[in-house]
Amino acid sequence: MKKLRNISEIRRYFHRNETPIYFVSATNFNLLGINEWVRNFRYINYIDCFDGRHPNVRVPAEQPHREFTGIEDINNYLLEHKEVVDYIDHRGPGGKAVFLMFDEKTEEICADRGLEVWFPSAALREKLDNKIETVRIGNRAGVPSVPNVLGKVDSYEHLREITKELGPDLVIQTAFGDSGKTTYFISDEKDWEKHGPDIVNDPEVKIMKRINCRGSAIEACTTKRGTIVGPLMTELVGFPELTPYKGGWCGNEIFADSFTQEIRDKAREYTRAFGDALLEEGYRGYFELDFLIDLDNGEIYLGELNPRVTGASSMTNHAAFAHADAPLFLFHLLEFSDVDFDLDIDELNQRWADPDNIDSWSQLVIKHVKPDIDYITEAPESGIWKIQDDGSVNYVRFDYHRRAVEDESHGFYLRISGPGDYRYKGADLGILITRGRLMTDDFELNDRARSWIKGIVGHYEGVSLDDLKNAPAPPVILSDDAFKIL
Repeated sequence: MKKLRNISEIRRYFHRNETPIYFVSATNFNLLGINEWVRNFRYINYIDCFDGRHPNVRVPAEQPHREFTGIEDINNYLLEHKEVVDYIDHRGPGGKAVFLMFDEKTEEICADRGLEVWFPSAALREKLDNKIETVRIGNRAGVPSVPNVLGKVDSYEHLREITKELGPDLVIQTAFGDSGKTTYFISDEKDWEKHGPDIVNDPEVKIMKRINCRGSAIEACTTKRGTIVGPLMTELVGFPELTPYKGGWCGNEIFADSFTQEIRDKAREYTRAFGDALLEEGYRGYFELDFLIDLDNGEIYLGELNPRVTGASSMTNHAAFAHADAPLFLFHLLEFSDVDFDLDIDELNQRWADPDNIDSWSQLVIKHVKPDIDYITEAPESGIWKIQDDGSVNYVRFDYHRRAVEDESHGFYLRISGPGDYRYKGADLGILITRGRLMTDDFELNDRARSWIKGIVGHYEGVSLDDLKNAPAPPVILSDDAFKIL
């Protein structure tokens, strides 16, 4: 095939794609809508968010399986399921697979199924996913982190000894794990007594000076032609209405003037430099960086790296610039395809940085925040919902297109937990995506956001375990350590 030289040729290439490509994951949330850009792109999922009404989502019938300890286990279960095996065989050879998370076992199963994994190896992703390694890569790339110390901590006294220059208020992160659950705020010995046992178990942790900051996220794709960078998004973090975890991610906003022009420019510059450093590490394709903006001095610091698609990917891949050119994830697929391409990456990045190419959208990731456990008997359907003048929220109709959201009074809800599931602390209930902002300029939830949360959660009903009769036994997952699936 001839070399692709512009966006039009890239779009046409994927419009005519003959190769079966599968997104295997718990849900299709992270790559929502990519099937409309790529012919023969299908979703193989464990959770049926659409009650069988999405034409490109395949959810096999439940069959006995060992306890899931991570999303990797879910993906391996799916790939070994007879219905999935038959489905892949029926669609023909040469298939490709993409994932949110996978491990070496996933790679082995894919090889047996004749599927090629279109991501860097699990071993490389795990190496780069280490928060300690992120700091070191950033240092080499000239992308600064919050003032920090890296090392093993043996005791509270030892912690204070090695962090004298960081001040009394510290933030400690373990090398791996969901930041909402493995980020610890230590100001005194009382905090240490609560979190110390988790911290001393790690061979190396990241200890940061606590700063007054705002969280942000930016997604990018490193390719043989350079690093393509999306817009800087705000992050919703730790809102108790949405998540029980103090540092837990619970949504994003994308809008043209999310931060000052200087901060947006620096974030793009840092992201390109970090992407180039990833390429030197052997990594290519889609990734996301979290940045922390210090409100006291305006500095921007590297937070963490996610070498994968993320919960923010649905925002990046549906923004106005993506519809004008192509979703960022198409460049990931292009990088792993056999076709050669030659693009002016600088021109593309400049165009994507233009405020005229960024429209305003927000998403809320709604978790069950109460400590109680119950069995869900009723749940809001996926589709279009409308917020009324009195703040109540009503179902309008089924849809699986986010673009069907007409205005700020409408929202697209993607249900994760439905009837027959259990609600437990930290369980993902669903995602609400709507136009406009859901935070104030002071990064607090606005009234519309609170009405959406109250309205959606109010459509859930459940039965307590004490009153439960003739229901399946609660799964082992019912704990604060439940793994992340989005």
